[in-house]
Amino acid sequence: MSDERLEALRREIDAIDDRLLELLADRVRKVLAVGDLKREQRIAVYDPERERQVIDRLIRVAPEPLRAPMVRRVFERVIDESRRAEQHHVRGEDE
Repeated sequence: MSDERLEALRREIDAIDDRLLELLADRVRKVLAVGDLKREQRIAVYDPERERQVIDRLIRVAPEPLRAPMVRRVFERVIDESRRAEQHHVRGEDE
């Protein structure tokens, strides 16, 4: 692979990473809004059944070349960090 082609692919990956960051930020904003509703309704932040449903659904709909173990690991981390942000938000704490 030429250096030029390598750099072009890396720029494309960087652009995808930028989009992923925006999507993650949007996801966390929605999670914080859910946290507000849970606080009003006195519902626990942690809902293991919901988390399992989310991951199971994502594994089912994941396109090629994504495999179930990768999807599970990535989204377990995303959900864990989202839950942490929600817990801090509900408690009125900064991270």
